Amino acid sequence: MNPLDTETIELLSTAASPRPLFVLLHGQGGTAVDMLALGNLLGDAFAESAVLIPQGLVGPAPDPMRVEALAAFVRAQQQRFEVLQSDTALAGFGAGANLALALSDAHDGLVGRVLAFGSNYPAQPGSFETAPLLTLLHLLHGEDDDIAPVGRLREAFERLMALSADATLDVAQSVGHELHPALMDQAVTRLQTCVPLRHWRAL
Repeated sequence: MNPLDTETIELLSTAASPRPLFVLLHGQGGTAVDMLALGNLLGDAFAESAVLIPQGLVGPAPDPMRVEALAAFVRAQQQRFEVLQSDTALAGFGAGANLALALSDAHDGLVGRVLAFGSNYPAQPGSFETAPLLTLLHLLHGEDDDIAPVGRLREAFERLMALSADATLDVAQSVGHELHPALMDQAVTRLQTCVPLRHWRAL
């Protein structure tokens, strides 16, 4: 897998120096087109942003090869647009969310934020001993998700809090395993209103 040859949908502003950079990851069995609604929403909310939606980086599980391929893609785009790591956000749905969270574990701080919709990572919430400290995690989920049960995510969130991670959890009622407008709107609100703890820790 050569991440630099990845077919990508690009939603670019006219800004000379786009900020922030968003990389969106579709779910297993999906396509980049599936993330267009979210991409357009982010582009409208952040008028000077660059939104990239790569095709094919996601697999059934976030294995190390796919994590490193994603890391290489993100670094290449950060260099291309001259964007800082802290001004980069990863967003994913389902398996794409799992891959984004796995990247934050393996390369804490490579992106400033992760927006994880409908994730079930890690498979065993109590199994991890460390958590990202430089990446703000926004977990967004449907209460009625029957693919990735929300109870498991709540356990993972409690574990993240115990490990002093910077994370938020939003659960939408009467929503299943889907990239629902209510969750997408909440993601934009989180991006616009949440100041990462790393800024406060640096004071």
